[in-house]
Amino acid sequence: MFTPKEVAQNYLNACETKAKLPFGRMFVLAILAGLFIAFAGAASSAASATLPGSAARIASGMIFPAGLAMVLVAGSELFTGNNLMIMGVLERRITLAAMARNLIIVWLGNLVGGIIVAFIMAYGHGFSAFDGAFAAAAVNTASAKVHMSFGDALLRGVGCNFLVCIAVWMSNAAKTVGGKIAGLFFPIAAFVISGFEHCVANMYYIPAGIFAASLYDIPAEGLNWGSCFVNNLLPVTLGNMIGGVIMVGVAGWYLYLLPAHQPVAKP
Repeated sequence: MFTPKEVAQNYLNACETKAKLPFGRMFVLAILAGLFIAFAGAASSAASATLPGSAARIASGMIFPAGLAMVLVAGSELFTGNNLMIMGVLERRITLAAMARNLIIVWLGNLVGGIIVAFIMAYGHGFSAFDGAFAAAAVNTASAKVHMSFGDALLRGVGCNFLVCIAVWMSNAAKTVGGKIAGLFFPIAAFVISGFEHCVANMYYIPAGIFAASLYDIPAEGLNWGSCFVNNLLPVTLGNMIGGVIMVGVAGWYLYLLPAHQPVAKP
C-alpha cells in the first residue's frame, strides 16, 4: 500500500487531471457519479425500508458504500471527494479558480444524476415495493432532511465529508481493486450509520421523496424543491466543504506536503 505521504503526492496528479477536464467530459463524469451514489442510496433505502431504528441504519450502512466504490473504480467526478483538490491549489499545481470551476460543474452534474435515479425509482414504481412502505419511507426520509435546522444540517455535513474524504484517501492507499473497496467501506458505513448528511446522496433522497409524495398522494408539508435547496442542500454542501476541504484536504497538505517546502535545519 501507499503511505499517507505517497497518497498526498499521488493525488496531486489527479488534481491536475480533474482541473483540465473539458466541460462536456467533466459534466458527464459528474452525472455518472450522481447516478452511482443515487443507485446505492436507492438500494440502501430498499434494504432498510421495513426495518426499525438502528437496524435500518445498519442495513443502509452495509450497502451504501457501493456508491463510492463505483465512483472510484468505474471512474467519475464526485463533488465531495473533489474537495481534496485543495491540496493541488495549496501546492500551486492548479489554481483556486480551476478548483471552483470543477466543483461547480461537478455539483450540478451530480444533481442531474441524482434526480434521474429519483425519477426512475418513482415513475418506474419502484417505491410500490413492500405494499407502499418503500414510498412512505422515501417521503419520511426527504421530509426529515428538509425540516432539519440549518446548524444541524451544516454540522452533519461536516462529519459526513470528513469521513467520505478519509474513505477516498484510504482507497487511494490501496493498489488493488479489492483493497480500494475495503479501504472505503468502513468510513462510508460509519457516516451512514451515524446519520450524517451527504449533499450528493441528498440530491437523490429529497427528489425521490418529492416524486413519491406526488405520485402516491402522501402528505408531506414543507417538502418541495425550494426546501430541498435552501433547507438542506445549501447547509449540507457548506458543511461537506468544511469537512472535506479544511479537515482533510488542508490538514493532509499541512502534514504530508508542506514539510517538503521547509528548509532542513542545519546541524
